[in-house]
Amino acid sequence: MTTLHYRTADVDGFKVFYRQAGAANAPKLLLLHGFPTAGHMFRDLIPLLANQFNLVAPDLPGFGQSDMPPRSNFKYTFDNLADVIDR
Repeated sequence: MTTLHYRTADVDGFKVFYRQAGAANAPKLLLLHGFPTAGHMFRDLIPLLANQFNLVAPDLPGFGQSDMPPRSNFKYTFDNLADVIDR
């Protein structure tokens, strides 16, 4: 049975929600969703891969359960979204 953890990370003062499963010492696999979905789209895939990988499936800012900062405080560009995930 795979244990799925629901967590958040503070990135520049706003909440980024993510799902995590798998052993901490397993190879890492980052599951990034597309537009207009969220990390929830991996709900069936995560249990299948969690025995082999340490999985992280974040909700990008403005999607799913992550915060949606106003456009005056956050630029919704691919470069900026990549920077958030990098942090």
